[in-house]
Amino acid sequence: MADLANGYTIKTKNFRKIVVGKKLGEGGQGAVYQVNYDGKQKALKWYSGKKLSNPDKFYQNLENNIKKGKPTNAFLWPEDITEKDGEAFGYIMDLRTNEYVDFTKILLGKKKEHAFASITAMCNASLQIIDGFGELHRKGYSYQDLNDGNFFINTKTGEVLICDNDNVSEAGKNSGIAGKARYMAPEIVAKGKMPDKYTDRFSLAVVLFLLWTKNHPLEGKAAFPVCMDTKHEKKIYGESPVFIFDPNDDSNRPVQGLNKGAIANWPFLPVYLQEQFQKAFGKEALQDPARRIQELEWLRTFIRLRSEIYKCPCGEVYFADPVNLNPCPSCKKQNKFAFYLKFGRYNVAVHQRTKLYACHTEKDSDDFQTLTGEVAAKGSDFELKNISSKNWTVTDGGNTSSVVPNAVIMLKKDITINFGNAQAEII
Repeated sequence: MADLANGYTIKTKNFRKIVVGKKLGEGGQGAVYQVNYDGKQKALKWYSGKKLSNPDKFYQNLENNIKKGKPTNAFLWPEDITEKDGEAFGYIMDLRTNEYVDFTKILLGKKKEHAFASITAMCNASLQIIDGFGELHRKGYSYQDLNDGNFFINTKTGEVLICDNDNVSEAGKNSGIAGKARYMAPEIVAKGKMPDKYTDRFSLAVVLFLLWTKNHPLEGKAAFPVCMDTKHEKKIYGESPVFIFDPNDDSNRPVQGLNKGAIANWPFLPVYLQEQFQKAFGKEALQDPARRIQELEWLRTFIRLRSEIYKCPCGEVYFADPVNLNPCPSCKKQNKFAFYLKFGRYNVAVHQRTKLYACHTEKDSDDFQTLTGEVAAKGSDFELKNISSKNWTVTDGGNTSSVVPNAVIMLKKDITINFGNAQAEII
């Protein structure tokens, strides 16, 4: 495909002017350029048309996605589409800034600057990816080509940008893309089924497993002894897939020296997260798409995971369950918390880093981003600051008091905090 010249001018269907700048990259379907779009710096993804199986259908799908709008702010979603220039055309989206790292580079782990800065950032990235695809499916879309190349992540904060949204289609429709090898669901690999939200859910589980272990969930000893030709790929990923940590089938266990990430990181994960992955890649979910874990279940699992992040006095950071106490994996000491907040869905330990979000303090909320409360240590005591917009009510025996926004309450056992439409006991 011939490059667009610097300074080349294109018009969009909304009568906006695009002036082409430098080329940012190129993929299998098209190239991406930095452009001036009606006075703003944006990105243009440009297609020759010749590389698309059905350019007219592809163009119409982009128009429809632009009209419906992006599912969440995490998506680098098409905003405007150009007029056709012969067979060529393109769409406008936001630019990716430099603090975002390609997820593929994070998985390769070759540079320190590509590593996550904290476990909290890993949890935030997981939550944003899950939430993005949950909203995508709720709006009637399927992504169809979910893989490691679809994400850019701020490794300091866990903020995520989801790219390559040109193949996203409404449920029941398909752009002609089956997906990327190693991320396609077994029914696509083995039977040629077209992608949908159920195949997306398999791919999502693969991405989450890779993020936390750095290894593929189906690539154990059954995948390595032979040359990975088309026949073997079809068997491993489609016809006879086996999870490397399947509790009932050890035929595809991790291999020392080849599955370093999985062997090192799996024991670090809490049992409930291990069980979620065993469910996601168990025989039932691999064979029956309807049995796959839905986004809301993943979301609540990772909300719990983030709530349990704890820094031991020895310096080790790990997941500490405040109810079923587990020892620090480094110093082996049992870290007993003075107390914890018992919500309807979550138990949150109280320590100097505890944060509460709307998913804790709002009934039936799964909002993991809006901060509502923050704990601070005062000597051997702890106080909770109300940083929500609501008044809280504290019940201590027969006495009640109000905690207005920006006020604090000293925490102790056996008090109840009413956050408005949700409450927690301190135990």
